[in-house]
Amino acid sequence: MLRRPKPTDSEADLLREQQELLAAGGQSSVTVVKRPDKRRGDAAAADAHEQEKQRDVVTIEDLPDEIPTLTPAKKSRFKQERVRFEDEDPEERLDRHDTHISAVLSRIIERDTSAVPVSLPCITGTAFPKVLRRSVVESEGQEKAPRGRKSIFARQIAAQRSLNGSGTRDKSSASRHVGCSPLESMETERPESDVMDCVGGPLLLSGQGLGIANSAMETMKIHEENQARLQAMSKNPRLVDFVRSRKAQRTPGSESSSSPVQCLPNSTSTELDHTIKAKESQRDTMEDDEEEDENQLVVQPPITEEELPIKPQKEWLHMDKVEPEKLEWTRDLPAPRMLSTKKAMQARFDFAGTLIPPNKDLPTHLGLHHHGEEPELAGYSLQELFLLSRSQLNQQRNLAVSTLANVLTKAHAGEYTSSLKCSVLSSLLDAGLLFLVRFSLDDGVEGVMSAAVHALRALLVSSDDEECLDNAFPWLLGMATSPLLPTAQEDEDVEDEGLDEALKETAKEKEEKKTDHDVARQDVVKGFLKMQGLHRLRYILEVVRPSPRVVLDILEVLIRIARHSTAAAIQILDCPRLMDTVISEFLPCSWTPAASQAPSSLYGLPIALAMKLLRVLASAGRHACARILNSLGGKELLSRFVVVEPSEMLLEAGEALRCSTEVLRLFAVAAGYGQACSLYMDLYPVLVKRLQAGNRPCASSEAVLFLELDRIRALLVLLTQVTQTAGCHEELQRGLVNAQGTECPPPPPVLWSHVTGLQPIVISSLKGCVRALDGSSQMSSALILLPSYLLYVEAYYSQFCVQSSFQPVQCLQELESLTSDVLLPLISHQAMQNMTSSFRSNSVICNPGLSAPGREVVPSLPGLSCSRLMKSSTIAGPNSPLPLPTALLYLLNTITSIHKGLIKKFSRLILSDSVLSYLQSCIGAMPSVPVDPEVAKHASLFHQVSLALLSWLLPGSEYLAHELLSVMTFSHSLLPEGGFGEPEVAALAELQLKERTSPAVGALLRDALNHLPSIRGCYLTHLAHMEPSVLSSHDRYLGRTPFIRSHFLPELTGPSLPSDWPFLPLISLYERTGWSAGGGQLVESLPAGSVQSATQCLQWLLVLESWREQALTAVPPVAKLARLACVFLCSSDLFLERPVQELTWALFRRLTQPAQLEALDLGSAPPGLASFHDLYSALLVQFEAVSFGDPLFGCFMLLPLQRRYNVTMRLAVFGEHVGMLRSLGVSLQQLPVPLEKFTSPMEDSLPLLRLYFRALVTGALKRNWCPVLYVVAIAHLNAFIFSQDAVTEEVETARRSLLRTTYYLTDEVLKNHLLLFRLPQQNSELGFSTYEQLPPIRARRLESIVGTEEKGGERQGALSFTTAPVDNTTSQLYRPP
Repeated sequence: MLRRPKPTDSEADLLREQQELLAAGGQSSVTVVKRPDKRRGDAAAADAHEQEKQRDVVTIEDLPDEIPTLTPAKKSRFKQERVRFEDEDPEERLDRHDTHISAVLSRIIERDTSAVPVSLPCITGTAFPKVLRRSVVESEGQEKAPRGRKSIFARQIAAQRSLNGSGTRDKSSASRHVGCSPLESMETERPESDVMDCVGGPLLLSGQGLGIANSAMETMKIHEENQARLQAMSKNPRLVDFVRSRKAQRTPGSESSSSPVQCLPNSTSTELDHTIKAKESQRDTMEDDEEEDENQLVVQPPITEEELPIKPQKEWLHMDKVEPEKLEWTRDLPAPRMLSTKKAMQARFDFAGTLIPPNKDLPTHLGLHHHGEEPELAGYSLQELFLLSRSQLNQQRNLAVSTLANVLTKAHAGEYTSSLKCSVLSSLLDAGLLFLVRFSLDDGVEGVMSAAVHALRALLVSSDDEECLDNAFPWLLGMATSPLLPTAQEDEDVEDEGLDEALKETAKEKEEKKTDHDVARQDVVKGFLKMQGLHRLRYILEVVRPSPRVVLDILEVLIRIARHSTAAAIQILDCPRLMDTVISEFLPCSWTPAASQAPSSLYGLPIALAMKLLRVLASAGRHACARILNSLGGKELLSRFVVVEPSEMLLEAGEALRCSTEVLRLFAVAAGYGQACSLYMDLYPVLVKRLQAGNRPCASSEAVLFLELDRIRALLVLLTQVTQTAGCHEELQRGLVNAQGTECPPPPPVLWSHVTGLQPIVISSLKGCVRALDGSSQMSSALILLPSYLLYVEAYYSQFCVQSSFQPVQCLQELESLTSDVLLPLISHQAMQNMTSSFRSNSVICNPGLSAPGREVVPSLPGLSCSRLMKSSTIAGPNSPLPLPTALLYLLNTITSIHKGLIKKFSRLILSDSVLSYLQSCIGAMPSVPVDPEVAKHASLFHQVSLALLSWLLPGSEYLAHELLSVMTFSHSLLPEGGFGEPEVAALAELQLKERTSPAVGALLRDALNHLPSIRGCYLTHLAHMEPSVLSSHDRYLGRTPFIRSHFLPELTGPSLPSDWPFLPLISLYERTGWSAGGGQLVESLPAGSVQSATQCLQWLLVLESWREQALTAVPPVAKLARLACVFLCSSDLFLERPVQELTWALFRRLTQPAQLEALDLGSAPPGLASFHDLYSALLVQFEAVSFGDPLFGCFMLLPLQRRYNVTMRLAVFGEHVGMLRSLGVSLQQLPVPLEKFTSPMEDSLPLLRLYFRALVTGALKRNWCPVLYVVAIAHLNAFIFSQDAVTEEVETARRSLLRTTYYLTDEVLKNHLLLFRLPQQNSELGFSTYEQLPPIRARRLESIVGTEEKGGERQGALSFTTAPVDNTTSQLYRPP
C-alpha cells in the first residue's frame, strides 16, 4: 500500500512515488474529466460523450456548467474572425499577420473629388491666421456654441465652426454683421440674401423645387406674402411666443444671421426681451383674472448696473458679466395693494401668528419680506412656513416652527374664523402638521426642539378647557369628566365580507395594520402615540433638561393625552422612566428654594402641573390610581405635601397654593375609589385643623384669594369622598360575609365613626357662610364656598340614614334645625333669588349659542369648546350661578326623602316665577297659566320638563334617566289632562270622522291612562340592555366609591336615550322578527307578548301625540312614518290585531293632519335608513304578500304616492307591483289625505302616464278595485291628452297617440271617463265630476287629431283620413274605425 505524501517530500520523491503507482497498476483516487469543447467539433464532442458514459454523473436540467458572471464578458470581433489550430507553428502565424510598409502604401485608393466645388481661401489683411483668444471667442460665439458640459477648448472650436459655417456670404456681409448698428442697418443697401438674413428671412422656405433661375427673389416674395397674411390676422401673444421658441429650437446655428434682434446692441436686446416677457405675463394675468382693476401694475424696466446697490468689481470671481434677471431681487419692492378681485388670496402671517392684510405696507426691517412667489407682500404663508421648517439653518427652522405654534394658538382662539375661508387647523393637519412637529422633536438643536414642544402644546392643549375643568372639580360630580375621544368612524370592512366571524380580523389587528397617517387622520392624539411621541418627550425631560417653559409645555401635553382615554393614560404610565422622571425631578420630597421668582431651571422644584398630571392619570381608573399610589410613591407624596403648609413650601405664593390644592384633589380622586383612606386616619388632625381654618380665608390679593378658596373647596371634596367611602363600610362588610364565591370589594379601612366628628364643624362653617351673605366684603367668598359645604351635608345625611347607628328622631330634629337656621334663610336671600333669575340666561338648553364652539373644531381633535363660555358668560367661571342652586336642590332632595314633612317648606323655591319661567323655556313653551302656590297646577309643566330632560341626558347619567322613567314620565298624577275632560274633547274632535272605521280617540286615550303602569314596565323592559350603564351611573351618583371603576364617563356618542325612544318597543320587535327573518314574510308566529308590547307602545305614542306633542318635535314626521311602518313589517298579521289597528289608525290620522302633512318630507332619508324608497319597496312586497286588502295598510301605501313626492315610488307601483292594485281597495271616504294632493299638479312623467294608460286599458286598474288610484290615473291622463302647452316633439307625439287611442277604445265607460273628466270630487260616487259634452276647445283638439265633430255628446260623421299607425304597446287596445 502506498503511503500518503508528506509536506517534507521533495519533487523527486513525488515523481518516484508516481512511477511506483503506475508500475503497480493502481487506480488514482482522483479522476480528471475533460469536458467537451463545443468549438472543437462533433468528433471531440463524441469522444467526450464516450468518456462521460464511463462515469456516474448526476445531471440537473437547466443548470449551467459554469457560474454565470455578474457582468457580461466582452466579445472581440477580431478574435471571433481569427481561426487557430493547435498544431500550427507560432512563427508562421506571426509572419502571416505581419504587414510591411510597402503593402500598406500599395493599398491606398485616391478619393474622387471631381464633383466637389473648389473654394478659394478668404483674403485677409494679415499675414498670419488670427489667434483664438478666449475672451473674444466667448463674446462672439456664446450664442452659437452648442450647450453642454464641455471643456474650454471644445467650446472654442464649436464657436469657431458655427461662425465659419454660416453660409457662403461675402466679406462685406460678414463685416456688416460683426459691427451693425440700428441706424446703419436702416441706411445701407444690401443684397437680397443679406436682407433675408438680417430682417428674418424664411426658414421654412428654401426655394428648392421652384424650377426658375431667380429662386431667391421668388422665395422672398412668397415670404412677404406670408408675412402680410400673418399681419392681417389677429395676433395671439401666446402663439407668437410659441412660434419664437420653436424657431429658436430648430435653428440654433443660424440664429445670428436670421434673427433681427441680433442686429441690435446687447443691452437693447436684453431690455426688449425683458419687456416682452413682462408684457406677456401681464397680459396672461389680465386674461386669467378679468375682475381686476383696469390699472394694472406698471411693468418696471430691467435693473441696470447703475441701479445696483453694490457695484460688482472685475476682480470678483464670476462677476465679470452682469446678469440683470438674476439681480432683480436687489431692487426696491413695489408697494402692495389689494386688487378688486373675488378670488381668494393666500393668507400670510407674521412671526406672532397675526394675519397680515394683503394691502398693508410694512417696513422691511421687520424681516417679513422674503424671496417667495410674492416678494412685495409681507408675511409668510403656511406653505412657506412648512418649507422653511425643513431648512438646513437652525434659526430658520426655529423661526418657522415657532410661527406655526403662534398660528395654532390663535386658530384655537378663533381669531381667524371671520377672516379666512377655510379652517386653518384642518388645513395644517391635512398638510401633515403632526408629522412636521414630530420630526422637529427629533431635531438635535435644542431651540428647534423647544419650538416643536411649544407647537405640540398649541395643537393639543386648550387652556380654556383646562380652566373650566379645574373650576368644575368641586361641583356636584365634578370629578367625572368625559374622555376627549373623537367620534368613532365605522370603517368599511370590504376584505372581511363573506368571512366567518372566527376568520375576521379583530379591532386590535385592524388598528395595528393602519399606517401612522391613517391613524393621525382619524385621531391626532392616537397618531402621536403611535409615532412614539411619549418616548421622545421622556428623552427631552430626562436627557436634554430644557428650560422651564418647555417643561411646563410637556406637562400640559401629557395632561391632554391622559384626558384622551383610559388607554392613553395607561400608555403614559407604561412609558419607561417617564413618570419616574416626572416624580423625581418635579415632585421631590425635599428641595432647595429658588434664588429668584423666575428660576432658570425647574428641576428639583415642586410643580403643580406635575401633581395635576398624577391626578388626571388617577382619574382614568382605579387600577391606574393604585399604580400611582403604590408603585410610584404616591402615598409618600400625599403625606409630604398635605402636611406642609403653603407658606412653608419655600415657593412662590401662587405656585405653593396650586401645589397644595392639586395634592388635595389627588387625595380626593384616590378617596373616590375607596383608596388611600388609611392616610385620612393618619392625617386626621391636619385635615380637621385645615377645615376649622377654612371659614376664615385671608389673602394679600384677589388672585391669591381665589387660589385659597380653591384649596378649601378641594379639602371639602376630599372629606366628602371619605365620608361616602366610610358610609359603604357596613354594606361591604355584610356583602363580604354573605358572598359565596362572588366577587365583592373589600371593606375600606375607614369606619363611619371616623367621620362623625366632621359634621358639626361643617354645619358651623355653613352657618357662618350664610351669615356672611349679608356682608358685601365676604359675599363673593361665601357664595363660592357654599356649594361645597352643602354637598358635604348631603353626602353625610344620605349615608347616615343607612347606618346601623342611625337614630331617626335625632336625625329629624337635626334636619329641622338645619332647615330653619340655614336652608330657609338661604332660599329667601336676595343673592339666591338673583341666581334663580339668571337660570334662563345661563342655560345651554335655552341658549344654544352658548354651546356653539368658539374655536375651530376638528373631528380628529375634539375638545370641550369652553372658550365661548369663558368669554361670553360666567357659567364656567369661579362665580358661576350653577353650582350653588345645584347643590341646594340636591340636598333638598335628600332631606325630603328622609323628612317628608319638610316638603311644603321648600315648595316656594320650585314655584317661584323665575324657576317656572326657566322650566317653560326648557320645553320651548311660554307659561300659559298664572303662578299658583299649589304644585298640582303645574304638574303638566313638570311632566313636560321630565320628557325634555330624557333627550338631554348624556352618557354617565343613565341613572337619572331611569329615575325619570320610573317616577315621573309615566306618572298618572303628572297627566292632569286625563281628569279634565281631555279625552272627551278629543272624541268631539273626531266626530267628523265617524264614517271611518275606527273608534273615537277619547276611548283610546282613557284606556291608555288606565294602563300607564304596564306601559312603564314595557319601556323599562326594553331598556334592560342599559342595566350595566345604569348601575355604574347609580354608584357614581350615590357615592358608592368602592364600586366606581373610573372617573372617566362613557364615550360621548350622543344622548343616553335617542330622541325617538318612544318608538323603541316597535323598533326592537322589528329587529327581532322582521329584520332577522327577511322582512316579516317568513315569521310564522310572534314572540310571546309581542302584541301586548306593540299595543302599549302605540298607546304611549298616542298619549304623547295628543297631550305632549312637543316631546316628539325632535323626531321628524318622516321618521315617525318609518317607525310606524314597523307595525306592518315585523310580522304578517300584527297589524290585523284589533287594538293595534285602532291605535295605528289614530296615530296615522295625527300624522296626516294638514300641518304634519306639509312637514312630511319623504325626499330626506329617515334616521337609520339609507332612503325612504328602500323602506317603501319593502312595504310593497309585504303588502302584496299579506295585506288582504286591509284599508289601514292601503292608506300607508297610498300616502307616498302624492304628486309632490318622488315619481320613483309611483313608477314602482304601476311598473313592478301593478298586481297590488287589485287589493288596494281603500275607498275615497277612508282616505285621510285630500284627493287634490294626488291629482294636482298635472303629471309630467311620460313613462308614468303610459303606465297609467296601460293599467286602465288592460284592466289592471279598475274603479271597484282601487278607486283612489283610478281617479288619479283618469285625472292625469285627461289633463295630459287635452293639454296644449308648448312641449317637446316626443311629448306632443305621445299626446296625440294617447288621445287617438282613447277615442277608439271599445270600453265606452273608460272612454267617457277619460274624455269627459272635469274635476276630482272626493265625496262623489265616482270620485270626480264629468262634462255632459266636450267643451269647444277640447272638441276642436279632438277634431284636429281624429277628424270628428262632437254634437250632443254623440259622434257623427266619418273619418276623412287614414288612421296613423300607433305604438305596438297600444295597437291592440283599441278598435280601428
